[in-house]
Amino acid sequence: MTTSVDRPSGQPTPVPGYVAPAPVPDGIKDVPGLLRWETTPREEAMAIAAELTKESFTYDEVYGRFVTVHQYIDAPPRAVYDYLTDIRHLNEDTYSTRDFAPTDVPGVHQGRDVLLDDTTKIFMRIDADPDALTVDMRCAWDQGRELWMNYLHRIVPAETVLNRPGSVVIWTNCRHPYYDKNPYPELASSPDRPWVGDMWPLFYAGHQVEIDNLKKILEHRFGGGGAA
Repeated sequence: MTTSVDRPSGQPTPVPGYVAPAPVPDGIKDVPGLLRWETTPREEAMAIAAELTKESFTYDEVYGRFVTVHQYIDAPPRAVYDYLTDIRHLNEDTYSTRDFAPTDVPGVHQGRDVLLDDTTKIFMRIDADPDALTVDMRCAWDQGRELWMNYLHRIVPAETVLNRPGSVVIWTNCRHPYYDKNPYPELASSPDRPWVGDMWPLFYAGHQVEIDNLKKILEHRFGGGGAA
């Protein structure tokens, strides 16, 4: 059942004396190619938007540089945050990362990624902010000196964006240049092992599966917004 948020009792009023910026501020007058109401007629802007809107898009057009998945989870935002920041839970919600344990580098853990073989090492550090509800998983195959694979999570209270209890999780991965070429081939578990970047065309599907796993686990434990 959807729970409505209480409506505010009053309306904000403008502050007297505030001077708005110029319609075309000096700082952007010389920037070429901007599409703005002041410089582009509505009809022309709509025509440009129509050109950018197609019935179908290739995978590369949508996910060539960035892969983002989203999910609504019927669990409190802080419960989602606490779950994601506990590295042990990667054993539960990911398809293939397992057995993380601390290393001698503070904050860095070593585990296995069994996606393509049984012995690939994966290193990870979780950088998180409980106030912003952000959870950044910084990791890399084979070595822990350069954690270049970044899985960026933002947890949004669903009450704010969907007018219902729970959480919205947004997870983005950027196509770092190392996805195209292994920077440390000498550290691979075997010379003929495929590289993680070879799997980029499956990243959307793989991440969607894992964020769906996250939803199922957390709703099983915290469904309805209550504690387990």
